[in-house]
Amino acid sequence: MNIDRRSGCPINLSLEVFGDRWSLIILRDIIFGGRRHFRELLNGSMEGIASNILADRLKRLMELSMLTKADDPSHKQKAIYSLTEMAITLVPILAHLGAWGRVWLPVSEELSIRAELLEKGGPPMWDKFMNELRHEHLGASPAPSGPTVRATLQAAYDAVIARNAERVGCDPAP
Repeated sequence: MNIDRRSGCPINLSLEVFGDRWSLIILRDIIFGGRRHFRELLNGSMEGIASNILADRLKRLMELSMLTKADDPSHKQKAIYSLTEMAITLVPILAHLGAWGRVWLPVSEELSIRAELLEKGGPPMWDKFMNELRHEHLGASPAPSGPTVRATLQAAYDAVIARNAERVGCDPAP
């Protein structure tokens, strides 16, 4: 991709990749949500991305070598998006962003529990998660053993949802 760069500053260059609202959200949903298909990304994000914006950002992330796209062998009209090593190494950065947001922004308990666990788990958890993502997206060996980091984060989220639902006396959301 031929990008007109303002300078060679690493912060500037990073912002040229992630400076729009959607690129990190898409990567977040692939990394933490395990979403790999266009429809999953379109319908699964609570931020409500428009289909034309999603298509544009997926194309841009592929041009930047953050994602690859392959035909889905289970469905002729579907494609599977996969993270590249470049995208997988964003896990620590996303963990730091989440930790910063928990301190300085009005986050909700259920949506910040994963950030809290990643912060507390630190580099050992981030490394384990990146290795799991390498296995899932790049076919790296060995296969992870025991509960995955994504499953641990999801279980914590589900527990907060259930606990909050009990407090108000209603059923948890699906």
